[in-house]
Amino acid sequence: MSTRPRRPHAAARVAALLVAVAVLVAPASPAAAHNTLRASEPAAAARLTAPPTRISLTFLQKLDPAFTTIVLSDAGQRRVPTGAPVVADATGTVTIDQPLGNGAYTVAYRVVSADGHPVQGSYAFTVDDPTASPAPAVATPGAAGPATSSGRSAGAGPWPLAAGALLVIVVAGGVVLLRRRRGTA
Repeated sequence: MSTRPRRPHAAARVAALLVAVAVLVAPASPAAAHNTLRASEPAAAARLTAPPTRISLTFLQKLDPAFTTIVLSDAGQRRVPTGAPVVADATGTVTIDQPLGNGAYTVAYRVVSADGHPVQGSYAFTVDDPTASPAPAVATPGAAGPATSSGRSAGAGPWPLAAGALLVIVVAGGVVLLRRRRGTA
């Protein structure tokens, strides 16, 4: 009968290794590095009694004017003509080139974070001016197609899922290793 001294610290070492691997593999929170919309005018889900003449978006981080896009679309997903975005620090503003009629509108944006990652999103508001007519159903030249946005940060891709799967595999392997060592001790 072999009397091997038990190593009580082996389980602690495996647990420490698993924690270290988990910290290295776990994805960082997207909010920690990416720009986030802090305020908008008009506000998301606003019901306006007078049409706005401009759209203003304020973010947490400074914007790069070369990579700031703000698009306004009507309920039929047709672009509404606006001026080019004017950027001042963390705020991007576009002027609306024509009066808006009653109806639902969507503001879509795409900006680049300080870390270089593109961030996009959208929100809706409604114009319900009792003195105005419904929004015109005329598409403007060169503005065909819907505004596209997902409301999420772009670029995350499948990495969080892959990192989670890898973490599960490492933890399962650690559990199997511990059980085998306990069985042979």
